[in-house]
Amino acid sequence: MHPPYGGGVHRFLLTPRWWGINVFVALAVPFCLFMGSWQLGRFEDRVDSHREANAERPADQVATPLESLLPVDKTTSGRLASTAGEYADQLLVPERRLDGESGFYVLTLLKTDSGKAVPVVRGWLPGVADPAKAPAPPTGRVEVTGALQSSENSGTKGVHSQGGLPAGQLGVIGAASLVNIVPYELYDAWLTVQTPSEGMIPVPAQAPTNTGLDLKAFQNLGYTGEWFVFVAFVLFMWFRLYRREVETIRDAEAGLLEPAA
Repeated sequence: MHPPYGGGVHRFLLTPRWWGINVFVALAVPFCLFMGSWQLGRFEDRVDSHREANAERPADQVATPLESLLPVDKTTSGRLASTAGEYADQLLVPERRLDGESGFYVLTLLKTDSGKAVPVVRGWLPGVADPAKAPAPPTGRVEVTGALQSSENSGTKGVHSQGGLPAGQLGVIGAASLVNIVPYELYDAWLTVQTPSEGMIPVPAQAPTNTGLDLKAFQNLGYTGEWFVFVAFVLFMWFRLYRREVETIRDAEAGLLEPAA
């Protein structure tokens, strides 16, 4: 065991070299802790969003006027929205799967009383998209209630974004893909009717995008671990340098080191 030594052995901590090391550690540790906590918060936000998006809506949910729920976000997505107007153009959305079976959506544009139109998925039918299979929409003024959904894009799972579809078919449900097809102004959202008629199967509401426990969520968790590992590494390296410096001074005081040239 080494004999006790005086406080003078620690004077090296006041040298310019060690001032630089200590300042670096004093800045690096809180910075890494902050970044780790921030990444952990991002992960927890995604977990909360996932739970909220996948939470079951109450069966007795009261429908809310469509315009009061716009723009669609993670809070309003899946909420029951109500609107009224007259059905217009009808399109088919092919290659949509439901319960593991391939089929197509029957989508009809509803020209609302506000003058804008909203795409309404009136139901799903199995098989290849065929206009003869799709029931015609009701005529005259109708009141529609459906689950509110945000517009799809080319990155949405399950969409047909390659183009080349025949006339009367739509690959991506959204205002951007409909603006060149229909001559009227559109809401940037769509509805899926939960009680379809004429043999069609209701299309369940989908969770809003970027709210699941996807790769980004686990990247946040991984980054959290990395920042906390950096804290441990910085402290370990400081202690290692400190211990080596102290041992060098002890050896010099004990005459174990050869004098420098």
